[in-house]
Amino acid sequence: MSYRYKIASVFLIGFFLDCINIFMSAIALPSIASTFNTGTANVAWVANSYILGMTLVIPMSTWLASRYSSRNVLSFSMVLFGCSVFFCGLSTSLYELIGWRFIQGIGAGLMIPIGQSLTFSLFQQKQRAKVSTFIMMVALIAPAISPTIGGLIVEHLSWHWVFFSSAPLSIIVSILAWYWVDNDNKADSERPDIKGLFLVSTALIALLVGMSIYSNSQYGIKAELIGTFAIVAALILVGIYIEHDKNHHDPIINLSLFKNNKLTLSIIIYYAIPGVFTGINLLNIFFLQDVLHFSADKTGMFMILYGIGAFIAIIACGKTYNHIGPKKLFVISLLIHSAGVASLLWVHLGSPIYVIILAYILMGLGGGLGANCAQTTALMDFDEHQMLKGSVIWNINRQISFCVGAAFFTMLFNLFCMNAHFQNADAYHLTYLIAALIGIFTLIFIVKRQKVTL
Repeated sequence: MSYRYKIASVFLIGFFLDCINIFMSAIALPSIASTFNTGTANVAWVANSYILGMTLVIPMSTWLASRYSSRNVLSFSMVLFGCSVFFCGLSTSLYELIGWRFIQGIGAGLMIPIGQSLTFSLFQQKQRAKVSTFIMMVALIAPAISPTIGGLIVEHLSWHWVFFSSAPLSIIVSILAWYWVDNDNKADSERPDIKGLFLVSTALIALLVGMSIYSNSQYGIKAELIGTFAIVAALILVGIYIEHDKNHHDPIINLSLFKNNKLTLSIIIYYAIPGVFTGINLLNIFFLQDVLHFSADKTGMFMILYGIGAFIAIIACGKTYNHIGPKKLFVISLLIHSAGVASLLWVHLGSPIYVIILAYILMGLGGGLGANCAQTTALMDFDEHQMLKGSVIWNINRQISFCVGAAFFTMLFNLFCMNAHFQNADAYHLTYLIAALIGIFTLIFIVKRQKVTL
């Protein structure tokens, strides 16, 4: 095997591990919530803490690689990932599990950008398209099969083994990285914007904590005030960062890049489609298992349908992107995805299973089309100098959209559950309705502001 394919293999296996750990653990959340006797808002932090760890370290990964060498950082990241995922499985409390998931996210956050950068540097022009296809296939296959595998593990073993199962492969990747990646010379590089990173990370944590606390009825009025304070604090920190961005020559998130219409539109789409789906899928996992009494493995199988829809959409996007253009494709993806979310309104105890099948296929079609189109469009106008800064914004945005989507819809659901007029199933359906409407409002925004002709 040539050197560049060894590097690509290390990156793709590490990327696969990251993807399956997001979706396998999601299927296990109802079982984890039952074990620790907690609700959806609290157990959502099992996913949020992982993404927070990634968000925190992604902007520092290239600096660490230049300072300590790519081989050392890649190998260490997978050791950290493997050890933390093992301790996730040994966790005896929810807070312990959340802590180890945060560390696991740091390991993934080091691996992904460095591995991608090394791989892309070795595959140029037309060859890069082949690698991009491999990456898209991993990004498609892992979410499609991992919920089913995770469901089978939960049903026949326990949720602990959802985490244990990833440890051996991560250690193998660490060994491969140590022996296959050249020990490149360390180079002095400019220290990253630590203050900006602190402000962004703290603002995100405050926002997620505020929504989580605010949505828990058992905490009482005093806790709700604390939650409101946390959300206000997040907004204040965002304001401080805006001033910091004006005075720093190389901020961690360069806000001036948001003047690029394609980047801004792609970010909005990512919140309206993948962000919304992350939150709705999380809630629907609980709905299917707790209300409809589906098994974990049966629940996980619906993601295969999502993957089939996404696969079809990705192929369609590649064939039609240059002909139709991104804005019209965004409109089509929002329509299809919102229709899929709205289909969940007709899912109830005793309803035919084809309604759920239709919902996941439509969400897969809309999600695959919207995400792939956004990925293609976001950095299209950037030159080589702006590409790295734009890439940082894009990768951080992707992680934050997942966090915010999960936290926001979990908060809405719990707020509806507090209302005595709503039964549990009603709270789920009302949350699905709002999610569908968010897609429609985003569609109207694109049509009016971006002057899209239908």
